[in-house]
Amino acid sequence: MSLCEGLGCGSSLLWPRVLLFGDSITQFSFQQGGWGASLADRLVRKCDVLNRGFSGYNTRWAKIILPRLIRKGNVLDSPVAVTIFFGANDSALKDENPKQHIPLEEYAANLRSMVQYLRSVDVPEGRIVLITPPPLCEAAWEKECLAQGCKLNRLNVVVGEYASACLQVARDCGTDVLDLWTLMQKDGQDFSPYLSDGLHLSPKGNEFLFSHLWPLIEKRVSSLPLLLPYWRDVAEARPELSLLGDGDH
Repeated sequence: MSLCEGLGCGSSLLWPRVLLFGDSITQFSFQQGGWGASLADRLVRKCDVLNRGFSGYNTRWAKIILPRLIRKGNVLDSPVAVTIFFGANDSALKDENPKQHIPLEEYAANLRSMVQYLRSVDVPEGRIVLITPPPLCEAAWEKECLAQGCKLNRLNVVVGEYASACLQVARDCGTDVLDLWTLMQKDGQDFSPYLSDGLHLSPKGNEFLFSHLWPLIEKRVSSLPLLLPYWRDVAEARPELSLLGDGDH
């Protein structure tokens, strides 16, 4: 007799998922103090937070791989929330960085296409959050470029155009959006402390992003129960009575 047969196992637990889809700012978000790690910590025993960040990727490549990450018909592929966070690479200057650069109109079309694909696999727009690229600190990023033997390959004003396009896609598609580019520069504040190298987030930037993203995620997960009972609530004499139910304790 197997262990499961002996205990009369209940049904498999369906663990809800939050999918983070983006470039390096998403990939690095599970580092210590990262915004993705903060989400995972906040949602422990309620959701799995899946990091699907791809350093250096743009929306042209993201649109191609998204169907490899999520498909229709599998309940595990129906996340309760999805973030789409691209633009830092798309907005690279064509003359200085043609491999990552994506024209503004195509960037918007690619974002729209990804939202439409998610709808087609039963992830409605109400579960989707678009995130604009953060502002670029040109002085700091130019140092990084020069250290790699190239010229400054991004400009903050150009990044702003891509952020505006992301906002428009969100309005057109009916998704939520986190306008990181505007929020970090609100009231003319110095946003350089939010960035580690002029482009990627510093610990302060990760904290800033999480503080603004959490309210958008929370409203999508607030009704989810803690999975499996608190340890003090487990029946001491017959723990299987507590542990083999539907998990909503």
